[in-house]
Amino acid sequence: MLFKLFYMITFKNVTKIFKSELFTKPFQALDDLSFEVEGGKVTGFLGANGAGKTTSLKILMDFVRLTKGEVEFSKELGNTNHEIFQNIGFLPERAYYYPHLTGREFCYYMGGLVGLTKNEVNQKIQQWAHKFKIEFALDRKVRTYSKGMLQRIGFLVTLLHDPKVIILDEPLSGLDPIGRKELKDIIVEVKELGKTVFFSSHIVSDVEEVCDRVIFIKDGRLVYQGGVQEILDKSDSLVTEIKYLENERIQTLEVSSSLKSQKLQELIGSNKEIVSVNNKRLTLEEIFYKV
Repeated sequence: MLFKLFYMITFKNVTKIFKSELFTKPFQALDDLSFEVEGGKVTGFLGANGAGKTTSLKILMDFVRLTKGEVEFSKELGNTNHEIFQNIGFLPERAYYYPHLTGREFCYYMGGLVGLTKNEVNQKIQQWAHKFKIEFALDRKVRTYSKGMLQRIGFLVTLLHDPKVIILDEPLSGLDPIGRKELKDIIVEVKELGKTVFFSSHIVSDVEEVCDRVIFIKDGRLVYQGGVQEILDKSDSLVTEIKYLENERIQTLEVSSSLKSQKLQELIGSNKEIVSVNNKRLTLEEIFYKV
């Protein structure tokens, strides 16, 4: 069965300049940034802090107006802004949770904003709460929730209205390894339901585990977009680890595989005893930090 490639979201030459005070220079957060978010896939949005990830997501959600360029949405999401944003679920990095409400009341409130009845919200709670492992806390005040529990209830409410696209800003930040694993499993499950997931992160290893595609940005510019496996295959990701004896101590040297023979000859020529030679492939995280 053939699946047609289509893009849910397209950034076209987007530039964002924040004007500052009279005697300070304007700050350019995004510089002619173009990329596509493919439908039905999980796409990771990577960059160091300050790279422009959150600004891009705010522009996408129309919270911040771009200076130049264009953001296009697939007709799959609708023809008007109202239709489009009805089909998007968004979890910001620093979401506000009404502390005096219980988790269940918060779900009712957020569901009501998109026109859901209590009965419809209850059906979604029944579908997702146990997967988020939050059902035990739904009748507790939100102010008693930990960081991880807030992330879970926040992610849950983004799914209440059954959106076609889920956008998450640093959803795994601040979670313990178990919490990250559980939310990553849900991201994969959401994708298997035919949803498009686009999430920003600086935890590259998590992105490598769950994403089909990845977008790297640096200083507001595109560095790379494409398949996760593609960047692993295309980059000089195979390195050789050489261990040798020097002054009765084992030293470790990593070189690109293309330089392996040359480096071994140099070590042997200087009478170093070679202990071991092993090839290994860099992870996406190691490639990212090389970039």
